[in-house]
Amino acid sequence: MDRDYINSICKEFPGAECSDPWGGGHDAWKIGGKMFACIGTTNDGVSVKTPDVETAQMVIDAGVGVNAPYFHRSWVRLPFDAETDEMRHRLTVSYDLVRASLTKKVQATLPPRS
Repeated sequence: MDRDYINSICKEFPGAECSDPWGGGHDAWKIGGKMFACIGTTNDGVSVKTPDVETAQMVIDAGVGVNAPYFHRSWVRLPFDAETDEMRHRLTVSYDLVRASLTKKVQATLPPRS
């Protein structure tokens, strides 16, 4: 997997938008203005949100990911060589978590989740 593959998954999510908020080549995927995935400039993996710190630790302990630098402890960094199904699952969970955390007003403006 690589940046292009991750970006192709993220752009499938309804209402997802990519930006580079810090400059320098980051791909920050957002829904309703809140980030759910980020590929840094080192271009070796993607950081995603998990439901909580305990889940993040479980992912780390299982060897699937590592602590996501510069993010809250509920985020993990998945290397590009992670299993395809695991990567898609973690991206989907992150998107769904962030989307569900948006206000009802913002959610009403988004395309429906299929």
